[in-house]
Amino acid sequence: MNARTESFPTDLAPEMAALAARVLAEDGPQPDPTLLSPAEGRRAAELGNRRWNVALPVMERVETVHVPADPALGSADVRLLVLVPPDARAGAILFVHGGGFAFCSPETHERCARVLAAETGLPVILPDYRLAPEHPFPAGLLDVVASWRAAFAATAEIGVRRGPLILAGDSAGAGLCVSALLHEGSRTQADAALLFYGVYDADFDTPSYRTFTDGPGLTRAKMQRYWDFYVADAAARATPLVAPLLAEDAALAALPPLHLMAAGIDPLLSDTLNLEARLAALGRPERTRIVPGVVHGFLQMSHDLPQAREALGQAADFVKSRI
Repeated sequence: MNARTESFPTDLAPEMAALAARVLAEDGPQPDPTLLSPAEGRRAAELGNRRWNVALPVMERVETVHVPADPALGSADVRLLVLVPPDARAGAILFVHGGGFAFCSPETHERCARVLAAETGLPVILPDYRLAPEHPFPAGLLDVVASWRAAFAATAEIGVRRGPLILAGDSAGAGLCVSALLHEGSRTQADAALLFYGVYDADFDTPSYRTFTDGPGLTRAKMQRYWDFYVADAAARATPLVAPLLAEDAALAALPPLHLMAAGIDPLLSDTLNLEARLAALGRPERTRIVPGVVHGFLQMSHDLPQAREALGQAADFVKSRI
């Protein structure tokens, strides 16, 4: 793949270090959620993310709607959290939350989504897709596909007027976005996609996995357990809908314009750089914006972390250049 393999700086940015110290002082050491029962792990993830979802940007409308189950597709009934900013443009962003395919919800990512809505002027829709391990691959992916098709239909019921449609996601959500694009092909084409520190492969021996095996923040062991939740059989991971980095050249070449962003201190950094390398080999222009000195999941911290606010602003600029 000829990915960039430069050595990765390991020092936290001063703002990131101060925030990490504050969280530790306030909460003390916390258990690894991947070692808890799924219900307990989700409860811990919801509680841990509450501190970031404060001072929420004001929306003109916030509501919940549902996409009915589609037996032909294999999707379940999907709850959508719809965030409509003041003076909303036509079109929408479908934002797929991360959480290792197993944790988190639209509510854990609400501030991040509201910032994108406010800065782009587009409604943001967050699907509450099914989570592993109770619902392993392809359940969550099919729910995301159903949600994307609903957004593509541009119905008043979900607060969307026909216009530019953007897929966005962080971490496992970014991987699900690419998998959804591969699943749909030319059926429901996106105008662009925002991919934040995504999970694109199950290779745990990349340069960034070796550098950041034990964090800080996300670790190799946690990612291995997340993958075990999502696709327990390692051999079954060798498909593009599970690991998008395995997609054929033609499928990757047909993807919409991508905004690639990665955290500088993250076991998953090489995932994004490897995707960049595949795209570059196909003559595509995407290059990764690496945010130095911050850990995986830092976009959640936009109320407290200037790097998160700047990164979301850059993503919004990318969207506005295409609508």
